[in-house]
Amino acid sequence: MSSPPAPRRQMWPLYAAGFTTAFGAHGIAANLGGFSEDAVTSLMVLGGLLALYDGAEVLLKPAFGTLADRIGARPVLVGGLIAFAAASVAYAIADSPGWLWAARLGQGAAASAFSPSASALVARLNPAAKHGRAFGSYGFYKSIGYTLGPLLGGVLVWAAGMRLLFAVLAVLGMAVAAWAALAVPAVPPLPKNRQTVLDLVRRLAEPAFLGPTAALAAATAALSVGVGFLPVTGAAAGLGTIATGAAVSVLAACAALVQPKAGRALDDGRITARGGIIAGLLLTAAGLACPMVAGLPGLLSGAALIGAGTGLITPLGFAALAASTPTARLGQTMGAAELGRELGDAGGPLLVAAIATMTSLTYGYAALALLLAIGPVLVITVLHRRNTALNNAPATAAPYQPPPTDTETTT
Repeated sequence: MSSPPAPRRQMWPLYAAGFTTAFGAHGIAANLGGFSEDAVTSLMVLGGLLALYDGAEVLLKPAFGTLADRIGARPVLVGGLIAFAAASVAYAIADSPGWLWAARLGQGAAASAFSPSASALVARLNPAAKHGRAFGSYGFYKSIGYTLGPLLGGVLVWAAGMRLLFAVLAVLGMAVAAWAALAVPAVPPLPKNRQTVLDLVRRLAEPAFLGPTAALAAATAALSVGVGFLPVTGAAAGLGTIATGAAVSVLAACAALVQPKAGRALDDGRITARGGIIAGLLLTAAGLACPMVAGLPGLLSGAALIGAGTGLITPLGFAALAASTPTARLGQTMGAAELGRELGDAGGPLLVAAIATMTSLTYGYAALALLLAIGPVLVITVLHRRNTALNNAPATAAPYQPPPTDTETTT
């Protein structure tokens, strides 16, 4: 009999941490080039500030994930949230361009600490049979942060500039840190065998890690492309900002709503992680093809399918990683998987933009859709050939059994 899942009071701070990293990342990124007095006016500076946050996450998430395995995930979680608050308050007080760079770098480094630690704790505090529900709920609240970040951040920046947004993030970070310190139980690090760099490379090169991580990276790439380029497609079709904004909201809402349902379906045995991920990739690829159809129907259907597909992939991918990872290495695995997501977040828009620059945005969508569809098609083909070979294989002859002797017959 499996152990019961963690009480909700222990999980809520982890959900809040997921919301914090998403709200902070998108809330500031969407409003750096806004219309307040302290907004960034240079595209080069804007690009540098955006890259600084993501670059810190790419470099540091695996390292902080490994640290969480070594000393325990809760100290890294709480320390990362405190560091996030400190970096935020630095710009809120100093209000200078130099401190904006420092604050953005500090926020990225801090998020690199508490984001994989929260994911590892979600897995550690829940039995394997409940990982789908746990990661589905975690993804739901993270998606809410991505959705509300640009909107609420825009309201705060409009009201009193970037300093107010950073001040709110500082309060949020400290509040969640205190909540986590009080409610999340201490989960001691587990004893583990010594691991060399070669052992790590071998483990991360296994299909059990590469498959879910590649799917998570693909989902994040599609999500980033949808948020960034669907409004461009809508504007080119003559749609106004309300229609294009509604498309992005539909995408975010579908991603948020599907994740808990996908997690429950996995735990109840109604879907498998591999089957759900394949379906999610195909849905997402179909969603990327929809904006090729002109007008609002193509835009909204594309947003809904991209959101639903990525909402399927995310909790199932993390649950699959947790199931295939030694418990003592969860932090390291989650940090490496988050690195894959960050690469997808940056690589997807770059790929679509590069192809769109040479041809058109339609071909950019098509290229990413093709990349997402290749993996599931290959898996389905290999499984079909394997099943066909098994069905066509000659039956193995039963070993010869000598007839029973008279003694055996009598007895």
